[in-house]
Amino acid sequence: MTDLDPGLDFDFDFVEATRTSYDAIADEYARDFPDALAHRHLDRAVVSGFADLVRARGGNEPVADVGSGPGYVTARLDALGLPVFGVDVSPRMVALASRAHPHLRFHVGSMTGLDLPDRSLAGLLALYSLIHVPDEQLPTVFGEFRRVLAPGGYLLLAFQTGHGEEQHLALGARAGQRISLDCFWRDPEVVAGGLGAIGLEVQASVVLEPDEGAEPQRPRAFLLARRPGS
Repeated sequence: MTDLDPGLDFDFDFVEATRTSYDAIADEYARDFPDALAHRHLDRAVVSGFADLVRARGGNEPVADVGSGPGYVTARLDALGLPVFGVDVSPRMVALASRAHPHLRFHVGSMTGLDLPDRSLAGLLALYSLIHVPDEQLPTVFGEFRRVLAPGGYLLLAFQTGHGEEQHLALGARAGQRISLDCFWRDPEVVAGGLGAIGLEVQASVVLEPDEGAEPQRPRAFLLARRPGS
């Protein structure tokens, strides 16, 4: 099932920049990364652990893969038995994910204003999609994550780490495509503090060294948090 109508109010400049940039590189990205978890055994273990926790919680609420890109994480969670759907800011990414995984639902949306009811999700993942959100907008995004999680629901974040550095990917920086993206590299403790500030309980932090030849060459952090309640 596909919803390609990007009829959303993208209030922030970085959201529009992210949308247009990923639209431009979507075909190349999907071709180069059909399943970026395929050879990352530890990453898969973290995602599988998240799925186990969501199942053990019980209930029948779905899981959202926010920043779903080509859809391979959404498909993996589906294979692990979760009722899952994907959300991405790029209409082209949504189209490609829907083509690759026609049995799953993907729709266009922004993590700054998720078109989802309050307390409607058993779990939410945002794997490497948080890196384009400026520091001043993190409370908005984290507040949205908390809003849509049901009591006892789980949040899993993944991002490349750093100490507040910012990197700009300029026009023509990727295979001649017209992109303009800012990337923000953050300390896991800083991100965990932001989650705690809006009432999410951080339960685990895992830092993995970068893969050989990977870009950017930065450690990868996973943070697992939970909305209190049952």
